[in-house]
Amino acid sequence: MKLIKSKITNKLLGTLLAIIPSLAFTQEIINTDTHRLEEVAEGVYFAIGTGDIYTMSNALIIERDDDVVIVDSHITPAAGRALLDSIRIVTSKPVTTLINSHFHYDHSNGTPAFGDIEIIGHEVTYEKLTSDPENEHTYQSSLRRFDNTVNRLETELSNAASVEERQELQQQLAYWQRHIEAQEEIVFTPPTQTLRDKMTLYRGGREIQLLFFGRAHTGGDLAIYLPEEKIVFTGDMMLGGISYMGDGYVAEWADTLRGLLSLDIELILPGHGPGFSEVERISHVADYYADLTREIRRLRSEGYSAEEAAARADLRQHSETLNVNQIGANLEAVERMYDIWEGRIQ
Repeated sequence: MKLIKSKITNKLLGTLLAIIPSLAFTQEIINTDTHRLEEVAEGVYFAIGTGDIYTMSNALIIERDDDVVIVDSHITPAAGRALLDSIRIVTSKPVTTLINSHFHYDHSNGTPAFGDIEIIGHEVTYEKLTSDPENEHTYQSSLRRFDNTVNRLETELSNAASVEERQELQQQLAYWQRHIEAQEEIVFTPPTQTLRDKMTLYRGGREIQLLFFGRAHTGGDLAIYLPEEKIVFTGDMMLGGISYMGDGYVAEWADTLRGLLSLDIELILPGHGPGFSEVERISHVADYYADLTREIRRLRSEGYSAEEAAARADLRQHSETLNVNQIGANLEAVERMYDIWEGRIQ
């Protein structure tokens, strides 16, 4: 496995801060065949896939005195093995504990790669991963999406006009075919230990808090907080902007994020995208969910259907902070809000 280490000098740091704020906290960057590992505190690595294997989500590696804790396992066992190989570059300590930030397939389907270890998650994560997870709608939607990608690439390949274009399309097609084949290894693996509100791990010279502030992206989102380092891994409850809302509880989400603000935070590591240090983004996103809730409630009270409300919702007051520049809201999110308010979803 290739290994490239990049020290961040003060001069380079000043140049890059405007591009990637999390680099202010990065002590070292380690590039493996499949991952970029940003050491955001001593022995704490933010793992981002580089594209050589499809990981889809980020992970967190936390080294303790005698072992390693990871948060999230990527989208397939193959991606999980790639993460484990990357961990072996920075430490030979055994991985003993895996924390699920939430149940979604792109964060939990890599779990079998880690063998017989302790898996900790919220009660809702356990429920979802033991209740017909193969037919869960976001997972099934992903399978259709990947199949459609392969079909599109096969069509484009058959119509390719040049050798170079064919070679590029063949590489893309092989990449996605490998990912689809990797689905065959998936064994949905629930937590072996669950929590409802809070759990703290004190072992090995490191305090790790697992915190549930309320429903948000799913019914069981955990924030993984390192109080000494002032770092929080938020999964998908808090990204750099607006998250996927198709499994969410939008009317509760703002309060959940305001609970997150009760922590002493200097760095936020999301489940997708780069880390960031602008804590005010949490307030910006919380305000969006609160305003979306008010706007859809108003439109519903005026008799509009979910589809009509989604088309009419005006959230352009968030143009500067979240780049919301057009009238309209995500239809899947609005339909789910109607379903919750009308009792079809609990």
